[in-house]
Amino acid sequence: MALYITDECINCDVCEPECPNEAISPGDEIYVIDPNLCTECVGHYETSQCVEVCPVDCIPHDPDHVETQEELMEKYLRLTED
Repeated sequence: MALYITDECINCDVCEPECPNEAISPGDEIYVIDPNLCTECVGHYETSQCVEVCPVDCIPHDPDHVETQEELMEKYLRLTED
């Protein structure tokens, strides 16, 4: 399941550099997560790094993009293949 950033985001800029897939970018008003790039850090880390560093806990699972751990790993492998 991809993650998303809620409107509680304070634009503190700490999540974007933590994303190993470069799925986080500045949006019109708050940061946004591209669900096509988000693997919840599966393949990179044990936990989602953006969630770990977010000071306001505004990065929940996206109910519109439900994925299993296996699907997230497949996405990671597609994104990292050379």
